[in-house]
Amino acid sequence: MTRGPSLRTLAAAAALATLSVTLTATPAAARPDAGGGSGARSDSAQGDCSLSRVDRQLVRCDHLTGAGVAAPLSVPEQ
Repeated sequence: MTRGPSLRTLAAAAALATLSVTLTATPAAARPDAGGGSGARSDSAQGDCSLSRVDRQLVRCDHLTGAGVAAPLSVPEQ
């Protein structure tokens, strides 16, 4: 009669798998968008719209800007 792997072997394999997943997984980091793509408009095309914020999002001329990065509280709220 052949015995399968022992409980100690299975526990060691599970611990090794968990350790390898936790050491290789890295959290995502938010970075501002570099901008300048084909959809970007110059300041002259935007007119005299001032930068403001709605909650924690930057807004200029009714367009969200800032790539989802939280706006500083020093920017006036709209």
